[in-house]
Amino acid sequence: MGSLPPTANGLASPLAAQRNNEKPIDLNIRKVVLGDVLFDPWYPSFYPEELVGREVERLNVCQWCFKYSKDLMPYLAHIKSCPGKHTPPPGREIYSRDLHAIYEVDGEEHQLFAQNLSLFAKLFLDNKSIFFDVTSFNYYLLVHTPPLCTSTQIIGFFSKEKMSWDNNNLACILVFPPWQRKGLGKVLMGVSYELSRRENRIGGPEKPLSELGRKGYMQFWQARVARTVLGLKAKSTLSVAEIAENCWMLPEDVVAALREMGVLGPKKRADGGVVISKARVRELIVKNGADLLPPVSEEGFLEAWEPPEDEEGRG
Repeated sequence: MGSLPPTANGLASPLAAQRNNEKPIDLNIRKVVLGDVLFDPWYPSFYPEELVGREVERLNVCQWCFKYSKDLMPYLAHIKSCPGKHTPPPGREIYSRDLHAIYEVDGEEHQLFAQNLSLFAKLFLDNKSIFFDVTSFNYYLLVHTPPLCTSTQIIGFFSKEKMSWDNNNLACILVFPPWQRKGLGKVLMGVSYELSRRENRIGGPEKPLSELGRKGYMQFWQARVARTVLGLKAKSTLSVAEIAENCWMLPEDVVAALREMGVLGPKKRADGGVVISKARVRELIVKNGADLLPPVSEEGFLEAWEPPEDEEGRG
C-alpha cells in the first residue's frame, strides 16, 4: 500500500540539487531583498538590463508593490512613501481566515503591479512566466497580516487565465521561499478549486507540472480525494467519475492520487469504472495520521464575492 505524504507542502530549493552533480543554474540576480528579508533566487528572471544590469549582486524589491531597484537609497526612499504600505493590496478581497487573506487582482486593470509581481516570481519558477501577457490573467494574492500589525505582506500567489480552453483553474503558483513549508500552498490550491466549483466547471492546474509542483499537488489531491471518499458515507465503493464530480477534480488527477495512495481495487465495475475501497482509504489515513481538515473554509469566502465572468459570460 502506498503512503500519504506529509501534510506540510513546502518545497526545497532546486539550488540544493546542484550539489548532486546537476548543471549549475546561471543566475542574473545573486540575492534578492523583499522588504527586510534577504534570500537566494532559484532561477534567472527577465529584469531589464537597462535598469538593473546584466548581473546584479543584490536586487531590492518592495514587499507591497514589487517595484525594484539595484541601488539601496532609491529603494529606501520608495518604501517610505509606497502607497501600499498603509493600504490593502490592489484588487478586491475574496477570502479571509485567521491571519491570511486572498485578494483577486485583474492583470489588465493593474498591469504594472502584475508585471512586477511576475518578474519577481520568475526568480523561483523554472519554465513559467506570464510577464509578457498579464492582461489575460487574474492574480490571487496570499496576504499575511502579522498580529498587532497594520501593514500587510504578500507572501505568495497563483495566477489563472481569464479564459482557459482546457479548464485550467491555475496557471502558476508560488509561495515565496521564506514562507514555504507552512502548508500555505494548500491554501492557494484550495482557493483555485473553490473557484472551479463556483464557476461550475471541473478543472485542474496547467500541465505539465514541474517536479516540485507535482509533489505539492499530489499531497493536496490525496487529502482532497480521501476527504471526499470518507465523507460519502452512503456508499462502500466509489468510481473515479463519482470522486471527480464531488472533488471538482479532473479524473486523471483523481487516478494519479489514488495510484499514489495504493487504494485502487483490483476489480472493475460493470460499466468499466475503477473501484476504490473506502476501507483501504480509511486504513491509510489512520496509519499515516494524515490531517484531512480542508485547507480553506467556506465561511472564509466573502458573501458578496462572485467569480469574474469569462468571455462567454460564465462565472
